[in-house]
Amino acid sequence: MATDVDVSIIIVNWNSAAYVQACVRSIYQHTRDVRFEIIVVDSGSFDDCGGMLAREHPQVRFIQSDKNVGFAKSNNLAARGAEGRFLLFLNPDTEVRGPALHKLFDAATALPDAGALGARLLNSDGTLQTSCLQAFPTIANQVLDADLLRKWFPQARVWGTAALYAKTTDPIQVEGISGACLMTSRAVFDRVGGFSEDYFMYYEDMDYCLKVRKAGRNNYFVPAAEVVHHGGKSSGGDYSRTASVVMAESGWRFFLAQHGRVYAALFRACMATKAVSRCCMLACVRWLAPSTRRREQAKAALGKWVSILRWSFGGEKTAARVP
Repeated sequence: MATDVDVSIIIVNWNSAAYVQACVRSIYQHTRDVRFEIIVVDSGSFDDCGGMLAREHPQVRFIQSDKNVGFAKSNNLAARGAEGRFLLFLNPDTEVRGPALHKLFDAATALPDAGALGARLLNSDGTLQTSCLQAFPTIANQVLDADLLRKWFPQARVWGTAALYAKTTDPIQVEGISGACLMTSRAVFDRVGGFSEDYFMYYEDMDYCLKVRKAGRNNYFVPAAEVVHHGGKSSGGDYSRTASVVMAESGWRFFLAQHGRVYAALFRACMATKAVSRCCMLACVRWLAPSTRRREQAKAALGKWVSILRWSFGGEKTAARVP
């Protein structure tokens, strides 16, 4: 069916109406010469996101889900009614900079083998957000993942982020694109079956990128497109613990689907070992840190790793199956 829409921009909201407001404003402010539509799905948060959009941007299509069905299912829901030749999945806490959408669209139309395309993601302070690119998950890169190691070896192959440091603005082939900003053609999306709904949250983007590669397409980083991703603003306390368990569970599901039961079991065992070492280190910091702030930070992190340790031995079943 012919369509006049170049890009359908899909945003999933969960208690982030203020971020959605800023995100939508940035799209209308900076996007020219690309025919687009915006579809926002509220995944059961009922935070007046629909009311805000009706008042400020009545042209935005709004879908209200009666419960929180997760990132993958919400995006698939919106995609079914999307009219664009290309789909752009954006996190609600993103803001496009300049012609970012145009740069992604140009790359997508110029590269006949393109599967998924991603922008250069920036933190709120304008610094580079290295998580916008990732290597396909393995036990090694999941267990070794740590801020300190990434800082010491930023271009190590294990992270899949070397393209971030290339001295070019041309698209570069990469493995995984972050779901915070991911463009794909409607034809490719339909061909690979969209996002896998086996994941409630996390890893669905890597699963999608891997399916795209298996379908004979390549994934591209488009450094000329810049998008601010505020990220992590609701990740504190109990939410952080739940999110960490859901991430571990999603990792296990990814390895189960891609590598089988033995590999998935080995991942769970390695996460248990990592959790034990982190708990020991954080317990020491909690008791020995000179400042109250550091002790409180250690306490919060300790709670997260205790939850992951419980998950690795079959606990935390409710958190692993949010909602």
